[in-house]
Amino acid sequence: MAKVELKTKASEVSVADYLAAIPEAARREDAAAIDALYRKVTGLEPKMWGPSIIGYGSYTYRYDSGREGTMCRAGFAPRKGNHVFYGLLEQAGEAQLARLGKYTTGKGCLYVRKLGDVDLAVLEDLVSLSWASINARYPA
Repeated sequence: MAKVELKTKASEVSVADYLAAIPEAARREDAAAIDALYRKVTGLEPKMWGPSIIGYGSYTYRYDSGREGTMCRAGFAPRKGNHVFYGLLEQAGEAQLARLGKYTTGKGCLYVRKLGDVDLAVLEDLVSLSWASINARYPA
């Protein structure tokens, strides 16, 4: 089966321009700090995926049905209400989440209103665990 054309794909939009265009200063500063955390963990420069996901690396997946796609290995989206973290919940243990601080979850994502609400060391651990897991599942 051929690859399905996905809406969420890497683009040539500048991550720096996207971050600079975030209207609220606090959200913009949080997004820059999250970007720095992901760069530290992944060692990669990010790309924009779709209109709002800042992603690091990529992998190709294939379902049993034969459907394939490509997605970022790690990423987040600095949305208006919350920063959305993708893929962190799969590896998170209850003890880690209890130490994280204020967050919500839904549809496999972790939502944080502002970075001041969470323990950055725990967040970095979650990003590192998620990064190791995706790389083990989909070796480069």
